[in-house]
Amino acid sequence: MSDASKGLRLYNTLTRMKEGFVPIDPLDVRMYVCGPTVYDFAHIGNARPVIVFDVLFRLLRHLYGETHVTYVRNITDVDDKINARALRDFGGEIASGTLSLNEAIRRVTEKTAGQFHRDVATLGCIEPTVEPRATEFVEPRADGKADMITLIKSLIGRGHAYVAAGEVLFDTASMPDYGQLSKRNLDEQQAGARIAVDAHKKNPGDFVLWKLSSPEEPGWQSPWGRGRPGWHIECSAMSAAYLGEVFDIHGGGLDLIFPHHENEIAQSRCAHGTDVMANVWMHNGFLQVEGQKMSKSLGNFYSIHELLETETFGGRKWPGEVLRLAMLMTHYREPIDFSVRKLEEAENTLRKWKRASDLAPAAGGQVPAEVVEALSDDLATYAAFQQLTELAGEATDFSGAGENGAAASLKTSLAFLGFDVGAAKVDEAAIAETIARRLQFIAAKNWAEADRIRDELLSQGVQLKDGKDPATGERVTTWEVKR
Repeated sequence: MSDASKGLRLYNTLTRMKEGFVPIDPLDVRMYVCGPTVYDFAHIGNARPVIVFDVLFRLLRHLYGETHVTYVRNITDVDDKINARALRDFGGEIASGTLSLNEAIRRVTEKTAGQFHRDVATLGCIEPTVEPRATEFVEPRADGKADMITLIKSLIGRGHAYVAAGEVLFDTASMPDYGQLSKRNLDEQQAGARIAVDAHKKNPGDFVLWKLSSPEEPGWQSPWGRGRPGWHIECSAMSAAYLGEVFDIHGGGLDLIFPHHENEIAQSRCAHGTDVMANVWMHNGFLQVEGQKMSKSLGNFYSIHELLETETFGGRKWPGEVLRLAMLMTHYREPIDFSVRKLEEAENTLRKWKRASDLAPAAGGQVPAEVVEALSDDLATYAAFQQLTELAGEATDFSGAGENGAAASLKTSLAFLGFDVGAAKVDEAAIAETIARRLQFIAAKNWAEADRIRDELLSQGVQLKDGKDPATGERVTTWEVKR
């Protein structure tokens, strides 16, 4: 464990304060973050918590040792939205009997989970220590790890849940301090389940732990009939299975504070009889796109895959590390306006850093203390990036003999923060195609488009040089990579 770990401070949503971080066990620092519900490709808003908590994971491993941090990020693969997507995409096969609903659901979740993994890897995120799937934790397990049905039985036995109209519901009135995370009084609560408020509930805020499934819906056998779990109980089971009844950090987006995280706390505390579920609760802020709330109706709803692989945003594809830096340029707790201008700023900054880091043949030594100190102040990435800019300036100005220490430190810092510091990968065929397109615009005297393509390539580190073939006199364009 590094001495610097004593200086780690994190903002705790539970207390509304920035606090010194003291792990329960410095040899096993434990963190849980809510992962995707895999009914569709992850959108750019989903990318923010993945990137933010990837940085925290990297920092914790740096401070406490790579083998002393356990990071669990789940995949929700049982959900009514998944069922609806399976019926939408495979309704014909299901109706004809050539495909069961369960098989259709598996196809939906495998496809979307696979795309999620490819997307976040391109964003520079390392894999969590464990990535459990909700469907694997519904029924009692052979290995004895926590499961949803056993947790629900415990809540009923302890007087915190009841059976009504074929459902099992959590009794919010049975928990005197329910609402601590969101700071809402019980009479202010809205229904925490994904169903309308029904007359069979004791209180409007009571939420579903288990609901019955029709023959056409996926389900598991339980003491309360064939059914499926509510949304919140999934994370209570999976976190307990790998991190225990009480662990260090629980993270997610600001939108999850209520009802999801509030109800996780209620279930876990009441099932285990503990005072807390996690000691520190961290939440990243909301994301807007070009100043507006992201919405399919507004036409500004973008998946990570679209931004990486299509020209739907700003008329071009965006490298994963540019998306990553754009996300981290704003403090994680603040709202972020995701815009073409911000991506261009991130791209230009990253190019300057990499050009300076290339002055060193390899990364060198430890991550600079100033970078670690900045991140240790509640993930102050902006302050850390100021340190990188200073290192880039020192590296560029270096004129002495021997190793360029600033460039080596910069390269080490970039790798630590999840940016690629390997040799630049150049798609020569794509560049040649783009240059040919530009020459067509020049031939048509469309100078504006020709200049736009030149500037776009330059922003990607590819510099063009126009000239004439000495033998034929035809215009030719050569290029070179200049980060």
